[in-house]
Amino acid sequence: MSRGELDALERQLESRDPDVRLMLQIRDDTPGAFEVMVSRYQDRLVGVLYHIVGNLEEAEDLSQDVFLRVYKARKGYRPKAKFSTWLFTIANNLAMNHARSKGRNPSVNLGGAGKDGSQAESPLAQTLPSREGTASAQMRKVELSEIVREALGVLNEDQKMAVLLNKFEEMSYAEIGAVMNRSPAAVKSLLARARNELREQLEPYLALDSPRARGASG
Repeated sequence: MSRGELDALERQLESRDPDVRLMLQIRDDTPGAFEVMVSRYQDRLVGVLYHIVGNLEEAEDLSQDVFLRVYKARKGYRPKAKFSTWLFTIANNLAMNHARSKGRNPSVNLGGAGKDGSQAESPLAQTLPSREGTASAQMRKVELSEIVREALGVLNEDQKMAVLLNKFEEMSYAEIGAVMNRSPAAVKSLLARARNELREQLEPYLALDSPRARGASG
């Protein structure tokens, strides 16, 4: 791509993506710009990284490493995609290297635990049926949360990252492909396999908890 084409792409992305504009301000050392970017993305980064590495402190450390790399790379920044795509590419590489270095497939907590150990319901958990208002309904919700966590734990790191970027960050196949260095078709296949594995894990519980099953048992 020629210098003129790069300049045109930069102008186009800058006009479309406010986070690209913010990163260009960071590149130009605009006071406060880096702090604004951190405040926008810190919770999102920690949330995704936590689901990959399975440990809140490690996820927070990795997110700080991501921001440090962004800051160090600021002078050479030339936007070629949405800012979030570039940021999560860095995060994905760090998370995959971290997971490989640990030599494990950590258990995954769908509900982003807080520092006090409390659990917050995630977007994935919110897509599943829930019935509020009774003690038994609350118990079913707790049981379902545990089952969903176990189900996501069967996925490998690539599948988890694809699901998280799709569900949490609402990225397209092309955007996820850019993050993970895969074609959109490969991402579509990866997500399809992940959904099938999740469905296989969750189906027995959902079948037992269906209205028809509850009616038959009553």
